[in-house]
Amino acid sequence: MENLTKETFKQKVFDYEKSKEWKFAGARPAIVDFYADWCGPCKAVAPVLADLAVQYDGKVDIYKVNTDQEQELAQVFGIRSIPSILFIPMEDKPQMSMGALPKNALVDAIEKVLLKTKAA
Repeated sequence: MENLTKETFKQKVFDYEKSKEWKFAGARPAIVDFYADWCGPCKAVAPVLADLAVQYDGKVDIYKVNTDQEQELAQVFGIRSIPSILFIPMEDKPQMSMGALPKNALVDAIEKVLLKTKAA
């Protein structure tokens, strides 16, 4: 799991300054967790995402964006509540989920949205 800055986000996920149309820059599907250190639900999701980063190592990249430190990224993606989790499939449009999702919902989204398998 990697914390992204504006610059690393533009390299690994999407360079929103160069293109207005979504073009994912990653090599495999990804999750971006928009969070803040003071956010209780964010703290609850963090260890679950850490577990999933190990479970899906080599299949899905999991990134974190601290919305307090990276306010421009939060603004570009219209983050109004945290945690907000962006699911990015390889060939499709990204999907945003708001709120702390339980592990089974995250696994379900990884399997169905990102890896396109039938069931988790």
